[in-house]
Amino acid sequence: MHTLAQLKSGQLAGITRLTLSENLSIFPTEILSLADSLEILDLSNNQLSALPNELNKLTKLKIIFASNNHFETLPESLGQCESLDMAGFKSNKIKYVPAESLPVKLRWLILTDNNICSLPDTLGERPRLQKLALAGNQLTQLPSNLTQLTNLELVRISANQLTECPDQLLALPKLAWLAFSGNPFTRTDIDIQSVPVVPYSSFALQNVLGQGASGVISKAVWNKPTDDFPDEVAVKVFKGELTSDGYPEDELQACLKVGGHASLVKSLAQVNEPDCLALVMQLIPEHYNNLGLPPGFDTCTRDTFKMDFTLPIEQISKIVKQMQSVFSHLHDNQVSHGDLYAHNTLFDQDANIIFGDFGAATMYHMLNEKQQGQIQQIEARALNYFIEDLLSVCAEEDKTSNEYQTLANQVS
Repeated sequence: MHTLAQLKSGQLAGITRLTLSENLSIFPTEILSLADSLEILDLSNNQLSALPNELNKLTKLKIIFASNNHFETLPESLGQCESLDMAGFKSNKIKYVPAESLPVKLRWLILTDNNICSLPDTLGERPRLQKLALAGNQLTQLPSNLTQLTNLELVRISANQLTECPDQLLALPKLAWLAFSGNPFTRTDIDIQSVPVVPYSSFALQNVLGQGASGVISKAVWNKPTDDFPDEVAVKVFKGELTSDGYPEDELQACLKVGGHASLVKSLAQVNEPDCLALVMQLIPEHYNNLGLPPGFDTCTRDTFKMDFTLPIEQISKIVKQMQSVFSHLHDNQVSHGDLYAHNTLFDQDANIIFGDFGAATMYHMLNEKQQGQIQQIEARALNYFIEDLLSVCAEEDKTSNEYQTLANQVS
């Protein structure tokens, strides 16, 4: 985090990344003095509602974040920034996205949690676009020319007002991660009660085990021990009414619809109270670790891994077989996970996996037969990318093995 005082004094000359959060209501023009170096500009958590027309003077600017501000219109000056390829304006008050606001080199656009009712056709004229996050808006339809986005790989359109399945997305050749729950076209009367409902007061939360876009997972113990559940459990308490992937209640229902599988986190109970929605799960043993790390700015949609991390081909093969079984189980139950990634997978030293995080999951039994088949194809592409990512960390000495070649041929 930097300060406005540092910027004005010239202390930040030559920096490539600037982060300012000081309740700003006006864009500090001193930022323009960083034109020769600035690549990433983070102005999140301020009170900004406009950006200057001179923004294009930042000729090296690649990424801009301005989440949690007061923008009502996506600034047109963004479209004049020739090197800009990522814009994040989550949780503003944006109603309008002008055609001129979308940079020509746009690769990653985040407009989650705004008030957008429509998008310009120019969105379909951004061929480099790989990642598009639109959850939590008021969209009733999408531009028909999104069929042109042949590099689009990840889309979030959950929690909008779409009355029809956006067929223009389903046939895209690279789309692999799609979240679309919480729209009128996905509404269903199904109310799954596959696990018992328990009061929030029946357990006590202990240390935090992890958290993501949709909630915080903590270790918990029952206030009154019972033979119905293990003494120690994990509890995911969902955040608010909207997440970056959709509504918590949709995640809960999709998770319960999937049911049990040896390689999935086991659901034990649910909390469904006016001020609290939570899922009680089996506590994962401490010897399990994350298989991968989330994508970065450079990889955009593809997972990353710890430095020097490798796996023998025998373990990769075992992990893949388990994930293929999970994939079949999900789609036998007509649920698309939407986030099939190594970073949502835990594994132990014997390559046993536990897969979770249903924040982007969607039940799709209400779609027609063709659409259901396309959803399965999209998720199958994610499975292939998962295999490719694991092969990228395969031990060097195993890359000439028949087993490696078999997996590589499977995804080629």
